[in-house]
Amino acid sequence: MYTNNHILLSLFCLSILFHVNHVVGGKPESLVLTCGSKDGGKDVDGRLWEPDTKYLSGDFAKNSITSTASYQDPSILSPVPYMDARIFTSEVSYTFPIKSNTRYWVRFHFYPSVYTNLNIDDSYFSVIAGGVTLLKNFSASITAQALTQGYLVREYSLAPVDSPVLNITFKPSDRQNAFAFINGIELIAMPDMFDSALMVGFSDQSFDTKMAHAQTLYRLNVGGQYIGPSKDSGGLGRAWYDDLPYVFGGSLGVNLLATDKFHVQYKDLPEYIAPVDVYKTARATGPNSNLNIKTNMTWLFQVDANFTYIVRLHFCELQLSKINQRVFNIYINNQTAQSELDIIALTGEKGVPTYKDYAVFVNEREGDEKMQLQMSPSDASKPEFLDTQVNGIEIFKVSDGSKNLAGPNPVPSDMLLKYEHDNPKKDFDDYNKSNAGVIGGAAGGAAAFGLVCALCVAVYQRKKRVPGTESHTSSWLPVYGNSHTSASKSTISGKSNASSHLSSLAQGLCRHFSWTEMKHATKNFDESNVIGVGGFGKVYKGIIDGGVKVAIKRSNPQSEQGVNEFQTEIEMLSKLRHKHLVSLIGFCEEDNEMCLVYDYMALGTLREHVYNCKKSHLSWKQRLEICIGAARGLHYLHTGAKYTIIHRDVKTTNILLDENWVAKVSDFGLSKTGPNMENGHVSTVVKGSFGYLDPEYFKRQQLTEKSDVYSFGVVLFEVLCARPALNPSLPKEQVSLGDWALHCQRKGMLEDIIDPHLKGKISPECLKKFADTAEKCLADHGFNRPSMGDVLWNLEFCLQLEDDPDGSSRHGHGGSQSEGSRTTSEVANHNNNMAIHYNNLGLEANGESDDSGAIFSQIVNPKGR
Repeated sequence: MYTNNHILLSLFCLSILFHVNHVVGGKPESLVLTCGSKDGGKDVDGRLWEPDTKYLSGDFAKNSITSTASYQDPSILSPVPYMDARIFTSEVSYTFPIKSNTRYWVRFHFYPSVYTNLNIDDSYFSVIAGGVTLLKNFSASITAQALTQGYLVREYSLAPVDSPVLNITFKPSDRQNAFAFINGIELIAMPDMFDSALMVGFSDQSFDTKMAHAQTLYRLNVGGQYIGPSKDSGGLGRAWYDDLPYVFGGSLGVNLLATDKFHVQYKDLPEYIAPVDVYKTARATGPNSNLNIKTNMTWLFQVDANFTYIVRLHFCELQLSKINQRVFNIYINNQTAQSELDIIALTGEKGVPTYKDYAVFVNEREGDEKMQLQMSPSDASKPEFLDTQVNGIEIFKVSDGSKNLAGPNPVPSDMLLKYEHDNPKKDFDDYNKSNAGVIGGAAGGAAAFGLVCALCVAVYQRKKRVPGTESHTSSWLPVYGNSHTSASKSTISGKSNASSHLSSLAQGLCRHFSWTEMKHATKNFDESNVIGVGGFGKVYKGIIDGGVKVAIKRSNPQSEQGVNEFQTEIEMLSKLRHKHLVSLIGFCEEDNEMCLVYDYMALGTLREHVYNCKKSHLSWKQRLEICIGAARGLHYLHTGAKYTIIHRDVKTTNILLDENWVAKVSDFGLSKTGPNMENGHVSTVVKGSFGYLDPEYFKRQQLTEKSDVYSFGVVLFEVLCARPALNPSLPKEQVSLGDWALHCQRKGMLEDIIDPHLKGKISPECLKKFADTAEKCLADHGFNRPSMGDVLWNLEFCLQLEDDPDGSSRHGHGGSQSEGSRTTSEVANHNNNMAIHYNNLGLEANGESDDSGAIFSQIVNPKGR
């Protein structure tokens, strides 16, 4: 009996060893779990995910529950593993059998959605794997919102340990209603990919990475397109992103693309280091040697301070075949990482890939949480060409001395928007015209991704770090934020002086709160009261005057969106009162603190109800009514106030909804007034949110009300298609919603990309009119776009078409009628309704009269324009 048991035990141990990931023929087996699922399932790539139950230890049934998400975000292509989740109400661990002394990749998949009766905003937790803190007080909801991602993937590389098991513990944070959750876990035995790295700034020293724990922050296919996990080499399941969002400065260089006949020869380099497609594309400075010698190729990345980072650069010569033809220098954070690098000298011939690792420590004292990678041609050895080239970039964050890799939850950062004035927006069909050789031009012939080149993801403008404030956590996924650019803060003797520059009228129209009142209203700014995060700072739910709910926006001392925006918001909103504009109740400016107090908008942002939905989906009629409300607010700004007001940051997160689903436009920190618009525009630095920015404003830096119309056109398509303005995980031509929707609209394929919950539920006439209106808003040139008044009229007409699709109650309203062909009676009726609307609100268009006729004459014939 003992012998039989012994044999059974031996067989069990052998089965575990075979189940554990190990490299067989260069391809590792993997443990792939869909958490909370009873039966597992296959993802879109055909990969089988198994249930997680048998790996849970302890009394997990008591301390965890399973739940299915109530809504599938359009960015989620496969319900496996994201639609099922395991939720932990107390500390619970997974126990995985592993092969000792083997490095492992651990990937976590998070989809912050609605699960059972839990509020995903309450989810804060830590994750510890093998004694290494991977996440601490982590909020997947805040992180996803900051990155505008529907779901999150976090990848970690754990150093070898002398143990047959790996414990991964999920622990809810010590706060009210906190819980942890996970949708999917991957555990993959890594091949030998880490050795040593050159220490930047210490040419004679190296950094041993063999025993380092690391987090993957960035993995970029330089000069190429997104490579999905199913196409990664060695079956390692990595995702490689386009580098274009991280390229900084005026020089985007040129994209190099190998021909179909080009053969990558790995030779001594294992194929799992990077897929062939990474080595078949590259970015180079370009053919102009005279210009290149004065030019740096620059990438900018957002990182956390006080960590060491490994920067891995992949090289494969695509064009040249001799030594000393292309030689260049590499700099990281303005320190020399490599002098006179010659790819052919490293590899011996064209088509042979290699890579170099560099270690750099990012110091908090420098004041910038960024990493800057630069390459410049070297003429020291008199090379044949003055040029640079790189094929791939990977950046890994290394754990500190306390085995910690965790950073704080991200705060949407201010971003520097840049644009090449000589880089006109190309037509979508230009994609098919790119040749197979060197792809010239900054955008590489990519119209849909042409806008992405305008964004520098990291914060280039220096932000002086204040001890004790939160930093920005870097993401493995590209960061396409909601944030704004802004002017710098100005303080005197450490105390802001915003209120001293406010007009007496603005101060008289606003209530001035004390700092004590602000702390009392928010329970000393308790984190449980946070209802949003923006470029200015966090937004808290508060109670004033014994029961009145308000939203209190508190400035972040690190934010560049500071005093100027604080003043602008007060000056603007104190003089504006409109049913479809968020009302400013008052402000607080005391003890180096700035707060703005608004009406509480119980139903949050429009974006929350369009995608990443936590509740039931909006009907098409609800969406139309919300768009109409927002258009009324913007129309009033453009024509109903004393001067033209251009919002400059129209997007779905700046359209808020009250308890009655009334839409209100918010966030006027970037708004501009045009008291002297004889030329029809305001010349100003480009600011706004990427994905919504008017391309003409980009090029000319001339802001008009038509810039708001363009942004609103993106909002209309966002509402119709239920997807973000930018989604970097999609194919390049689909990344920009504006470009992709226009392409589909012009090809007659728009119905293929609308929200699945709306298909078949919109009358054809209404859909056609709505899509035509959105398309006109996105015209390349402002003079070809309708006014916001015409947009409003068209949307109201869309609502009529939806209510009465056969036209029985519309007298003379033709579905094909253009804005310019309305009958006199229709215009009069529409205008009269608008005048009555403003009169009912008790609005004074110019602050001088409350007569409805005067108000409307102001709208029809706006002054100062």
